[in-house]
Amino acid sequence: MIKLLYLYRKFFLFLIVVSSISNTLLWCEEREFIHSTPPELRLKWYGEHVAMKQSSPFKDLKWRWIGPELMSGRITDVAIPKAMKYTIYAASASGGVWRTVNEGTTWEPIFEHAASTSIGDIAIAPSNPEIIWVGTGEANIFRSSMAGSGVYKSSDEGKTWQHMGLEGTHTISRIIIHPQDPDIVYVAASGHEWTYNEERGVYKSVNGGRRWEKILYLNEKTGAIDLVMDSSDQETLYAAMWNRIRRRWSDPVPQPGDGIFKTEDGGKTWRKLTNGLPPDEFTGRIGIDVSRSNPNVIYAFIDNHEIKRVPKEGEKDPYGRPRGPVIKGAEVYRSDNKGESWIKVSPSDEMMERICGTYGWVFGQIRVDPNDENTIYVMGVSLAKSGDGGRTFELIEYPGLHADHHALWIDPEDSNHLVNGNDGGINISYDGGKTWINYENLGVVQFYNVTVDMANPYNVYGSIQDNGSWKGPSTHKPGRDPRWEWVPIPGGEASYIVLDPTNPNILYSQTFYGRIIRSEFKDGKWHTVSIMPKAKEGEVPLRGQWLAPFMLSPHNPFILYHGMQYLFRSLDRGDTWERISPDLTSNNPEEQGESHYAIPFQTITSISESPLKFGVIYVGTDDGKVHVSRNGGSEWTEITQGLPYKKHVSRIIASSFEEGTVYLALNGKRDDDFAAYLYQSKDYGKTWISISSNIPCGPINVIREDPKNPKILYVGTDLGVYVSIDEGKRWDLLANNIPTTYVHDLVVHPRDNALVAATHGRGIYIIDDVSPLREAAKAIKEK
Repeated sequence: MIKLLYLYRKFFLFLIVVSSISNTLLWCEEREFIHSTPPELRLKWYGEHVAMKQSSPFKDLKWRWIGPELMSGRITDVAIPKAMKYTIYAASASGGVWRTVNEGTTWEPIFEHAASTSIGDIAIAPSNPEIIWVGTGEANIFRSSMAGSGVYKSSDEGKTWQHMGLEGTHTISRIIIHPQDPDIVYVAASGHEWTYNEERGVYKSVNGGRRWEKILYLNEKTGAIDLVMDSSDQETLYAAMWNRIRRRWSDPVPQPGDGIFKTEDGGKTWRKLTNGLPPDEFTGRIGIDVSRSNPNVIYAFIDNHEIKRVPKEGEKDPYGRPRGPVIKGAEVYRSDNKGESWIKVSPSDEMMERICGTYGWVFGQIRVDPNDENTIYVMGVSLAKSGDGGRTFELIEYPGLHADHHALWIDPEDSNHLVNGNDGGINISYDGGKTWINYENLGVVQFYNVTVDMANPYNVYGSIQDNGSWKGPSTHKPGRDPRWEWVPIPGGEASYIVLDPTNPNILYSQTFYGRIIRSEFKDGKWHTVSIMPKAKEGEVPLRGQWLAPFMLSPHNPFILYHGMQYLFRSLDRGDTWERISPDLTSNNPEEQGESHYAIPFQTITSISESPLKFGVIYVGTDDGKVHVSRNGGSEWTEITQGLPYKKHVSRIIASSFEEGTVYLALNGKRDDDFAAYLYQSKDYGKTWISISSNIPCGPINVIREDPKNPKILYVGTDLGVYVSIDEGKRWDLLANNIPTTYVHDLVVHPRDNALVAATHGRGIYIIDDVSPLREAAKAIKEK
């Protein structure tokens, strides 16, 4: 069947090039056949990517990392080898695996090149610390989570790695290695984020990963989100199963089928544990742990979505939106008889209600002190600790202890020694969580975008997952220059940043979901005003993308465009707005999320105005719509014919050299589709041609035109940066001194000829001079 799907895909891709007239219909038909990229095809594409590193004519062009190193990024798991307390392995959400041998003083990446460097879990063999397993694909399924490519094994402490299969799982939540026999390995796979698939559940290998058996499988919707082994009986394991999927317009909504399952024969048979647990139609993610000091005791951390109360008048959610029905939220259940019966032990108070909020699908992990069955930790937005078996909890707060917790190791020889992983990196405590050392020198910063100014030397600006917006000098040398050369600027974690070209002290940014602000630096501080457009009375609310686009007109720095479901224009730097478009999305009510699970969808994701003619404006949306106006917004024409069906528009760029030329990048991630979709039009979008050529794999996140040579194009993908010097006929890889990483944005400095890459997982990289690319392009033209 997979081969058949692949043939369908190749056939339709061929037809796209040949016949633009029938493309739309063909792609409509294709979606009935193709739901996600076959995993073996994705690995094949990655192999082609690796081969292009060696053959690139530009392999001598080096990238330079500029940090920042005064912050870190999301850590999904930590592992410490037995009797080696100063050695810590940290798994990052999108920056690979890192190791320190001096307890965080310095770190080194040990897993940074693979078909996916998003890590869900890491495990070290208890009987042999040289054996390390890594499961790729973050199981937390954030908006910014990336799909994995299976499991990898090292037998030499991370010096070399071997791919060991399970590439179709996409997300790995837990790996358990038998304490005496390292060839016996269990893997909990939570499955695809965006589509249903059969490669989910619990897998087992008895020969070190050479062959896998699926030992627990419920259906294509329900994956394994947690897995623990009874320390006194290695044949007894407990698995938490979770029925979940993310839609473009909705966070995961609880569905029947969740639950805790137990095996007492190493996975041959399983039974569901229900006595005392809440009905599964209301449960979300479940985290589980077994006490080592008393294996009869098991805890379950359950995200309970039963309605607890109606919101108070004017009550807001964490993003400032009106709050929907308030759910019970985080609940802790305890069993004292190995899961045969359970009782709810946690209080039903506001603190527990807010530990995870409505975002329990992001958290839901629990740890039991290995030396005390009554001391437990739960991980949510906050880290909470109980010393009385879950009856009462206290929030653990300390300067530098970042929010959003995903990993915790408790020293089995010293319960006061803790290693915590969160959205800000790694924290270590030696007093049971009273005080913490904050290690922010782990280079896995997750940028969403980048821009530059015209200072000399120039500065780099960008917004960072869960860390706000920042500015740093392009000359910064991590490890040598002061870390505080990077400074915070106005703007949230999901914000484009636009600088006023006439006044470097004025910048535009946003908080989230399109809430745009204008800031001016004077008298030694930033002065910020909200310039958010507002819906008229009686109109539907405005819908803004998490990373909503806005731009200054290249013709007048007082003119500002801002995209919601409509395009707005301001002629006075955002003080007043006019709506210059109808709803440019599908505006399908069936694709608008319900209550507190809703995510703004059917929104504008990219805007570009022609630098050559005022009023020639292109707009792309998250539901695959593309429009153009050639008269300043008075009239709009849809130009999606000939493009793949309903793919997220990641970037649209009007050429700086030819008025009718426009470039378009589409992203299939939200269909678990990893193909490279890249197009050019020379007639304002009437017809499109594919220029992805030999780019083996997507998704493509950004395309940029070189500011001095129209033949040179740059794209950023989930694997790295590609360049073409012949307008997209052929692409080469720029991969010298940069890890395999998720490149979310690119910019070419117009004066300094530097190429700056914003990676979602490894910070900012720069090629200081792209002149060799221009010389190569010139040589082609002269021929």
